[in-house]
Amino acid sequence: MNLNAEFFFDLERQLKAAGLDSDFESFDVIKARLANKEPLSADEFARQAFYVILAGGFSQKAAKKIHAKVMDYIANNVNPQFDDLIKIFDNKNKMNAILKIWQNRKAYRDGYYQLSDLVSKLTYLSSLPHIGKITANHLARNLGEDIVKYDIWIQRLGVAFAGNDELKSKIDNGNLNPEVQAACDAMFAHLVTETGLPRGYIDVVLWKACQNHMIEGV
Repeated sequence: MNLNAEFFFDLERQLKAAGLDSDFESFDVIKARLANKEPLSADEFARQAFYVILAGGFSQKAAKKIHAKVMDYIANNVNPQFDDLIKIFDNKNKMNAILKIWQNRKAYRDGYYQLSDLVSKLTYLSSLPHIGKITANHLARNLGEDIVKYDIWIQRLGVAFAGNDELKSKIDNGNLNPEVQAACDAMFAHLVTETGLPRGYIDVVLWKACQNHMIEGV
């Protein structure tokens, strides 16, 4: 697969023209946060965590809709209650996690920003309620860390870039294979050199393009 700057910027243009230039936030916001990683408030930290929790296993459209309802409820209730949250979205594990994070948002936020290296930050985020390894990468990227999510789309694209058919059977969204990760990392290193952009931003553009079937063979 021939991934180069021209191909990437064409994908970016197509996504923007179609109004698809977003994850939780717009491409421009994601790019700006990656360039200038300012600490977020406790409320904003929680808001970002809620989104990645809700996005797991759901479409972006569905996740955004539920997230907006949850945030509207929290904004209008000083003491959010589980019984009310479960009426918004009937998933006990996710609603329990959201409530716990909200109740402890300052401690979780402060604990994250006390850490200096990325490995420690990812380990910390993956210890939060209902946040696993891949979700931790997603959250870290949305908090401004220059990191890749390694979801199923990116794994498929990395393997296609490597041109190694034997790796296809090792693609696993729940358990990232080291060889598949290496293929993805090689792809991102190539595109960072080609485009001059942070790999966290390249990740979200490629993910969105794959999700919308804009890249052939993935």
